[in-house]
Amino acid sequence: MSSILIVEDEVSLTSVLRRGFEAEGLRVDVAHDGQEGLRLALTDVYDAIILDVMLPGLDGHRVCRTVRAAGLWTPILMLTARDSEYDEAEGLDTGADDYLTKPFSYLVLQARLRALLRRGVATRPAVVEAGDLVLEPGTKRCTRAGAEIPLTAKEFDLLAVLARRPGVAVSKGALLEEVWDLPADSDPNVVEVHVSALRRKLQGPFGDSAQPLLHTARGIGYRLVPQPAATP
Repeated sequence: MSSILIVEDEVSLTSVLRRGFEAEGLRVDVAHDGQEGLRLALTDVYDAIILDVMLPGLDGHRVCRTVRAAGLWTPILMLTARDSEYDEAEGLDTGADDYLTKPFSYLVLQARLRALLRRGVATRPAVVEAGDLVLEPGTKRCTRAGAEIPLTAKEFDLLAVLARRPGVAVSKGALLEEVWDLPADSDPNVVEVHVSALRRKLQGPFGDSAQPLLHTARGIGYRLVPQPAATP
């Protein structure tokens, strides 16, 4: 029997969805706020999660981001009343697998959920590669062009977030949320200090002749521009 978690603060909507899914033979757990939804997602095993964005406590983006940071890759379908392309992009950037705007058709939700259940839980890659940079999340080991780069845990996590989005400018607010689990409007100095340290460490073994990897996107944040890995 497949099991799903619904995290939604609209009690009437949750009740309708629960009855419908249970009638289809699914096991359904429900949470009405972000903190309880996150607790269930981290302590139980689900085949899929339906996650609203606007939740009391923790919003859906933070719940999704925290679940992914914990190494859980349960398929997540996000629900939201906001329908701009930027809202959809933000939901997918936090690690969601699909996105549905309210009000929605129950038949469409069913079809989307079936697709996620068929897909199953994705396996997180054992390594993250971005050009000549290789990160091993399990051991927190980092190498560039084969040379080992010693990093602190937070430096590694920061670099991993950027390496998973090569060439994409990631805002300081997003980095604060993903790496430090802080609100996006927190003091960005902690990000700036760690980026400065990362630049020195990534460049150190190669001198001034090597192309820098970390670039500042003015008014936005930072992007990683990988250098090609050497061919044998």
